Amino acid sequence: MSNIDLPQSNRAAHDIAHLTLVPRRHYGRMISAAIVLLLVALLIRAFVVGQIEWSVVGQFLFAPAIVKGIWNTLLMTVCAMSLGIVLGVVIAIMRISGNPVLEWIGLIYVWIFRSAPALLQLLLWFNLALIFPTIGIPGLFSFNTVDVMTPFVAAMLGLGIQQGAYTSEVVRSGLLSVDTGQYEAARTIGMTGMQALRRIVLPQAMRVMVPPVGNEVISMVKLTSLASVIQYSEILHNAQVIYYANTRVLELLLVASFWYLVIVTVLSMIQSRIERHYARGTRGRTKL
Repeated sequence: MSNIDLPQSNRAAHDIAHLTLVPRRHYGRMISAAIVLLLVALLIRAFVVGQIEWSVVGQFLFAPAIVKGIWNTLLMTVCAMSLGIVLGVVIAIMRISGNPVLEWIGLIYVWIFRSAPALLQLLLWFNLALIFPTIGIPGLFSFNTVDVMTPFVAAMLGLGIQQGAYTSEVVRSGLLSVDTGQYEAARTIGMTGMQALRRIVLPQAMRVMVPPVGNEVISMVKLTSLASVIQYSEILHNAQVIYYANTRVLELLLVASFWYLVIVTVLSMIQSRIERHYARGTRGRTKL
């Protein structure tokens, strides 16, 4: 049978049956990958053959001062993020409460603490005694501010209160992502506003809030390094104390970098598992 006698669709298939499918060559990707690998190899070589005493890095990797700094970094991360999340939830609820006074208070809080740099806030809290020599209730009790505002307290307040401003926007966007019908359904079965928020709205909003909050936790780990300025003994501060004594600056900075990398890697794995937990029942992700 000739091609003329075949139907139109069969004729087209017959015409291309003898052709060989050849995968598309992505030369741009191949060249880019080769350049990146070359740069990585040159960077590794520079560290290997450079004037870095790797034995010093290994010597101080598990030094008591460094281990103490790791625990202090994790403690500060937990405390500052806990304070930030509590404040963020409260401020977010104030922002969507419908009460104009609460809305304005929440708006001013976010405006002030998102505008000031984190380092500036740490220094302000640490030097609070210059403005308020004592803290307390007149006639009942009072404390010397310099005794209360330790490096730990100043760092926790500075980082935690600022974090509350950022977290409030994350929580607010998560709450607003829940359909208003969910609120109305909760009211029809006799739930109060707080019951609906706790049992219906927040569980649904968690899918939207978990990824950015997880990123904020990872950022907080690195932000704790700013507390070294006010003498809080986290990883970077303790590494600085050591290299001031032995002058091995780069080696101790590499030790601090290694532990930040380890902490962030572990937290990223935990974040991924939490995201998968709250993403159950959703459609598959779109791939580029």
